[in-house]
Amino acid sequence: MNEAEAAAGLPKTSNYRYAKRVGNQLFIAGQVPHDSNAQLVGKSAPSVQATQCLANLRQLLGVHGFSESDIQQLTIYVVGKQANLAHAWNAVEQWFDGDVPPATLLGVSQLGYADQLVEIDATIIREALE
Repeated sequence: MNEAEAAAGLPKTSNYRYAKRVGNQLFIAGQVPHDSNAQLVGKSAPSVQATQCLANLRQLLGVHGFSESDIQQLTIYVVGKQANLAHAWNAVEQWFDGDVPPATLLGVSQLGYADQLVEIDATIIREALE
């Protein structure tokens, strides 16, 4: 984690970085549903967790000089039954006002934190201006 990420209020991390910029690309770690105090939000609520993951992604993009328009692809990981996937997807659709970048929605057996139901990864590339 770097000072700009900490100053922006992203939860503190240990032993890994949120992102690394390489030219017009931003390589990011999957965003988890933690608030600025590193507390999991939305226990048992995949839509709340998806929204928090996207809020963290938006904040991270801004710290590194990117925007949501630079999101080229999303991968949404969701723990649980089909209903959890549907709730998480609905939150993603609402976040992007129905204009979701290319995305893959995956059901998984577990994620890294206790009670974590959603994690969102993204491919970030700023297209060159012509």
